[in-house]
Amino acid sequence: MAGEKITDRLVSLADPDARPIGKGKLGKRYEFGYVFQLAEITENTRRGARGLLLPAVSRVGSPNEPELLPTTVRELDRLGVRLREAAFDGGFDPGQANRLLPETAAFVAGRQQPESPPPKKRLAGYRVGAEGRISHLKRSYGLRRSRLRRHDGARVWVGWGILAYNLDTLAARAVQNA
Repeated sequence: MAGEKITDRLVSLADPDARPIGKGKLGKRYEFGYVFQLAEITENTRRGARGLLLPAVSRVGSPNEPELLPTTVRELDRLGVRLREAAFDGGFDPGQANRLLPETAAFVAGRQQPESPPPKKRLAGYRVGAEGRISHLKRSYGLRRSRLRRHDGARVWVGWGILAYNLDTLAARAVQNA
């Protein structure tokens, strides 16, 4: 039937777990692969802030990012991390973000913003910077393409990339504090 979601569609013989992911680009509207949710924890949201990445959350199929948010929040709870502020991509539901993080000032790009202009501008700038960080992870840490097959292989590949990024971040902080 038209418009019906097919969850177990086979799109690649080389990687049976891969799914079509809508990118919204003009030249390549869909790419095949996996969706990973990245969450970075920083002490502040000032210009140039660089924090540590949590383990990336993913599922087989092509989940929307909001479907992965409860798992990320559980990981924050497990680590005992309480957020003061959170900046989300525009694809997230503000109601869900407020419900899952009730004590956190949530900024959802283009949808929900703090009342006063200074935090709004600062969080919007931080969210824009997160796009640059994603690009940096793709270019410098191999997150553009997994060389391992299937979903488990992609999770291992992304995990090693995140570990390398976090180690670089800790090394940079050690040099700054020395």
